[in-house]
Amino acid sequence: MEIGNKIMELRKRNNFSQEELAEKVGVARQTISKWELGETSPDIKQAKLLSEIFNVSLDELVNNDIKDILIEKTTNTEKLAGMIIKILKVIGVIFIVFLVIDIIAFVLFTAVRKQPESSEVKEVTLTCSIVENDYIITIGSDAYFNCSNCDKKMQVYLRDITDWANIDTSVKNIEKYFEDNGGTCK
Repeated sequence: MEIGNKIMELRKRNNFSQEELAEKVGVARQTISKWELGETSPDIKQAKLLSEIFNVSLDELVNNDIKDILIEKTTNTEKLAGMIIKILKVIGVIFIVFLVIDIIAFVLFTAVRKQPESSEVKEVTLTCSIVENDYIITIGSDAYFNCSNCDKKMQVYLRDITDWANIDTSVKNIEKYFEDNGGTCK
């Protein structure tokens, strides 16, 4: 619909005569007639005044229908929001699946993991000698230590080099002590 037809439609809807409308806009009646016949068109100031008189937007006055554009933009925004929500749901599900897998793996690891055999006490007895003196040394993984004929200084040193968690290392440490001091162990 051309602007002239729209002006005529709005004028009639508002019960204005061409003279009454011309007076409100500040133009001659013939100008309103020329607008309605499509011979001329109002300038921007007149169009703005007409939109105020008829209580319509300039877009509606010139039949610039932006409703479809707004609806399309709204629809596109809704589609985008829907896609984002779907993506977030997928990410959430993946996160939950990984979390459950981690929890199951942790439970299985701690439950199935072979516990150290701490209830089993390992004990070793060494017979060592330094310059005609024989020493019988017994050590155990339960922190047991016995060397009845060792003097106090030797007992303290041998206890210090003993690794109660690893008896094999302790045996090597004691054997090295005796070798360093000119002795041997069996």
